[in-house]
Amino acid sequence: MRFDQRQDETAAQMGMNSGSRSRWRPPLLLYSYIASEMLAPFFASLLILYGVFFLIRLIPLLDIVLSLRIGLADFIRLFAYIFPHMLLYIIPMASMTGVIIGFTRLTTDREILAFKACGVSLTQMMPPVALTIAAIACLTGHFSANLIPTGALAVRQLMFQLAKEKIDKGLKAKEFTEALGDIVLYVDEIDDQQRWHGVYVSDMRGRTQPLITVAQSGHLEADMEQMRVTVVLNDGTLHNNDGADNQVIRFARYQLQIPLQPPTRIGNEDVTSQHRGAMSQEQLLATAAKLPPDSKGSRMYLSEYHYRLVLPVGCFILSLIGMPLGLQAAPGRRAVGIPLGLLIFMVYYITLTVCQNISEAGMLPLVPGMWLPNFLLLLLALYLFRRVYLERPLVPERITHFVQNLHARLLLPAWQRSVRLTNDTFAKWKAQRPSATDNDANALPIRADRTTGLFHLPNCIHYHHLECQLEFSNIQIAREAGFTPCADCAQPSERNEQPQC
Repeated sequence: MRFDQRQDETAAQMGMNSGSRSRWRPPLLLYSYIASEMLAPFFASLLILYGVFFLIRLIPLLDIVLSLRIGLADFIRLFAYIFPHMLLYIIPMASMTGVIIGFTRLTTDREILAFKACGVSLTQMMPPVALTIAAIACLTGHFSANLIPTGALAVRQLMFQLAKEKIDKGLKAKEFTEALGDIVLYVDEIDDQQRWHGVYVSDMRGRTQPLITVAQSGHLEADMEQMRVTVVLNDGTLHNNDGADNQVIRFARYQLQIPLQPPTRIGNEDVTSQHRGAMSQEQLLATAAKLPPDSKGSRMYLSEYHYRLVLPVGCFILSLIGMPLGLQAAPGRRAVGIPLGLLIFMVYYITLTVCQNISEAGMLPLVPGMWLPNFLLLLLALYLFRRVYLERPLVPERITHFVQNLHARLLLPAWQRSVRLTNDTFAKWKAQRPSATDNDANALPIRADRTTGLFHLPNCIHYHHLECQLEFSNIQIAREAGFTPCADCAQPSERNEQPQC
């Protein structure tokens, strides 16, 4: 069989023979096989998670697409620029999932058992795992430290370019354009060099009466750093009508600065704002150095600097934890690696966010506070690896017994009481209490509870109880079947002899 041949080749490469012990060679077949088992589910998880986050970001992104009339090429560029910071969550999650699924498959198919039978220990399986997830962690660090700031700057430039193109497309000769907000622009003629001839401008910014400007020529200049455009007018007059006064000013050159305000918000995030998340590592350190050492602003910039370093290391440790979680699978046993992995992933990111906020507030030293979640995660990884190496369950048996006893003594009875109370309340709400005669009772179906041996009439408060699953056409058939009426349904002479429901 192919698997037996793979075992023989693996055993040969591991140097099981005494003659090969003196000269050890890395078992490339084993390493490549384990790496392929992890990388296949990693890329599948990456595509699935990328698609999910794509749909989440697509809906708010449509507002910008429709407002700026973005084409397909610019849409792809915009999405590629704003999406890298999502990969900080997608890549670690996909990496951890890939390791868990890979080792779960190896365990359920008994290939791990076959490796151990050939003398391949878990320690010898670690190099391909460590190398693979180290490469993925380096990719995460590259996204965190380089691509996200670069993407933020590219988004800023792209949004400005698209806003300016919207103005240029909306500016046509012999037509009034309102693409500049409160400024209405009219151009009599536009030449091939985009020079204007015969310009009329109406400025209503912060005014009740428009400020009219008439010029012989003009053009539009763009300042990408300041996110604004400048309308330059030549040889014209400016008419200011404020109340009863009318002021006319002649000019040879007049500049009208217009800050662009395109719809750049995606959800609650402004994609063009130069916040700390859009700065490079060098800019973060330089900005923090300009502020007082113990100020909140300095801690905020330094926390962002360390946050980008903490994430790749956390990705590496999370992926390592996936190995012992995947080894918990077994034939006939439910695979709990994925749920436990998602739980650990969520707890880690919540802890990281809390530690970042506490460190920025000065309640913890900055560097130890930022790296504390990784330290705790490393301790958890070492503990899980030790339990797996000793072939023991991840949770000690005494803790498992304690939880089971707690569930049997406290949680389960409380749950059963709450279910019974809910059923009784629902039955009382559904039950109708009009006085019923024996003829009415005999004409309606009778419901009985096989656990208590009692039957209930339609006007009984226990008639709609979930345990009453047996139905009889009348009271006589219910009695012949061995059921007796409950205390509420019995005749007055029988009530003293009937047990309570």
